[in-house]
Amino acid sequence: MTRAALPGSQFPSGNLWKILPLAMLLCAIFILPALAQEKDKLWRTLSVSGRGVETIPTTLAQVSLGVEIQGKTAQEVQQEAARRSSAVVAFLKSQNVEKLQTTGIQLNPVYSYTNNVQRITGYAANNTVSFRIPTERAGTLLDDAVKAGATQINGISFVANDEAIAAAQKQALKEATQDAQQQADAVFSALGFKSKEVVSIQVNNASPPPPMFLRAEASQKLANADTSTPVVGGEQLVEASVTLQISY
Repeated sequence: MTRAALPGSQFPSGNLWKILPLAMLLCAIFILPALAQEKDKLWRTLSVSGRGVETIPTTLAQVSLGVEIQGKTAQEVQQEAARRSSAVVAFLKSQNVEKLQTTGIQLNPVYSYTNNVQRITGYAANNTVSFRIPTERAGTLLDDAVKAGATQINGISFVANDEAIAAAQKQALKEATQDAQQQADAVFSALGFKSKEVVSIQVNNASPPPPMFLRAEASQKLANADTSTPVVGGEQLVEASVTLQISY
């Protein structure tokens, strides 16, 4: 009996049954070894992390300062804080500081406790701003900001400019990559293996440095000082790490 050809088939049914075993053989010859190689690549890998560090001088001071006012009524306290804050902001704008922004506005009651009874005795307002200034100008500017009305210096930190940080990050990444590659070469040499290719790369960029704070009460000393307050910046570390996964 002759088998009928399948609908839409280009081959007679007899030829189709002859081709199927050949196709399965070709699959075994070409595809299965490739899959085995892929599995081997995934399992035979070395992960190694390298680190790069660049040290650059800081050139900018990031400053946070504020105005704090206390009084009997909320209205008079808020108005006086607004007046002094406006004077401070106007002064800072005249000095062409960078990235000037308001960072806090607060108005809170002040309590006293007598015989375990809480009573409102007044109000306190606190307005704060932050800005950047070249480090060599920071000392004189802080003195003049206190004269303009600032009553608090909340903190100061030192950073390099954006261009210097970007250049240092690139260099740190190069050093981290070279460090990771050298570590991998040492491991492969010790074990008698040969590296094949980098199958994945993970990059971690630098983190900002921690700020160095001055105490808030220093503002009164600044106001009474006859000489400019000394402000000296330091160095900033820019770190980068690179993790390589290398097949062998």
